[in-house]
Amino acid sequence: MGTEQMGKTIGIIGAGISGLLACKYTMEQGFNPIVFEAQSDIGGVWSKNIESTKLQTPKHIYQFSDLAWPHSVRETFPDHNQVMEYLKSYAMHFNILGRIKFNSKVINVDYVMPSHEDMLSWDLWGGTGDGEPFSPTGKWNITVATTEVYQVDFVIMCIGKFSDLPNIPDFPINKGPEVFDGEVIHSMDYAAMDSNRAAEFTKGKRVTVVGFQKSAVDIAAEVAKRNGPRHPCMLLFRTVHWTVPDYMITLTFQSLNRITELIVHKPGEGFFLWFFTLMLSPLKYNMVPSHSFLRQIYSCMFTVLPANFYDKVKEGSLILKKSHNFSFCKNGVTVDGEATPVATDIVIFATGYKSDEKLKNIFASTYFQKCIFGSSAPLYRECIHPRIPNLAILGYADSPAILFTTEMRSIWLAHFLAGKFKLPSIREMEDDALKWEEYMRRYAGQSYKRSCVSVLLQIYCNDQLCKDMGCKPRRKNCFLAELFAPYGPTDYKNLSRPM
Repeated sequence: MGTEQMGKTIGIIGAGISGLLACKYTMEQGFNPIVFEAQSDIGGVWSKNIESTKLQTPKHIYQFSDLAWPHSVRETFPDHNQVMEYLKSYAMHFNILGRIKFNSKVINVDYVMPSHEDMLSWDLWGGTGDGEPFSPTGKWNITVATTEVYQVDFVIMCIGKFSDLPNIPDFPINKGPEVFDGEVIHSMDYAAMDSNRAAEFTKGKRVTVVGFQKSAVDIAAEVAKRNGPRHPCMLLFRTVHWTVPDYMITLTFQSLNRITELIVHKPGEGFFLWFFTLMLSPLKYNMVPSHSFLRQIYSCMFTVLPANFYDKVKEGSLILKKSHNFSFCKNGVTVDGEATPVATDIVIFATGYKSDEKLKNIFASTYFQKCIFGSSAPLYRECIHPRIPNLAILGYADSPAILFTTEMRSIWLAHFLAGKFKLPSIREMEDDALKWEEYMRRYAGQSYKRSCVSVLLQIYCNDQLCKDMGCKPRRKNCFLAELFAPYGPTDYKNLSRPM
């Protein structure tokens, strides 16, 4: 670490997976980070989960590069309790817990600098002379719920996308939850219940679950198993998504190597790569249905169904109903195209979260709020906003291999903070982000805001990060393995060690 980095304070907001990684790797580079966690435990979304929830990613991909899963975990897709134990073992192994301020909810962050500075005129990130991580004058004030204010030199935002601010659809007047005599909650509220409370809440009740992503099918299957055909659970959804068996997910990750990545177009690729990709693309598309299973993968919206899901449909304990719209009435919900309302006691919205709005709201500055809100792909290397100085955002990119993706960016960020490399100009970073946005629109279409295409270019993206850090991008021991063997977290073990 250079002398200019010594003594700098780093504030990390959130102690989920991203926060743990950010803390570990900044500590490894010689910093003394402070982690602010709103809850009383680590783990983020894994600390409060539906009882039946398990990984959708094989554990050899959902793994820290330098801490293997314990031998006692033999399942390919561990359940949420096993994931939590794994995260706790990581925090203990690398002495992270002592850095965390629990029950310290961050209300906002505010950038303070001399009033004469004009950020809009900056050519380089943070207004520094050569794209360095720390400003000689600017600081961040972090305000927590206790009204305490902490001043730091750099903020790493690790607040996650799938928590805190639920997305509830809007309804016309007198057709929303206010006219319903039953109970309406979000999947976030259901996940916060322990298993006994959740069972008591839904036992013997007519439950409607709205949505068709992972939390929706998990909750519906759990309620259906609990109540049986006597009180069937209705899964109400607008769009049918592809669902896949877990072995198909494993096969997908095993096939992601340098050769398969040649099939996917890349931002800023040269003529040869573009032409080669153009020739090979039909081979990939012919392997999938015309309904575009690939587009759903590109949007990070594939779902692994719970065990025996369709058996529950067959036995009558789970009812599937597709409808573009529905509304509430006194005793249940009215589905478009049906004259008779569906009698319901409980409606559970599993309709996602307002992640952009959540991230926007944590900034005190309206200028920074505008930088975040409504921008689909604003982040350079998926963690740096070109117009927000001395701050990084981890874990915000969609990926089924989120731990792997976030660990690589945590290593990259720690190298940057330690002065191992510098950022390009603001204009160059914005141009790069724009190229990725155009690329995501090409593959993900209308769902580009949830684009997950980078998982299909995991090696390509990691190569970029390695080159930035001055590390060797090719991690295999022989030429054939480099071309045909899949890459995983352990290929990048020890990448973070100070050089």
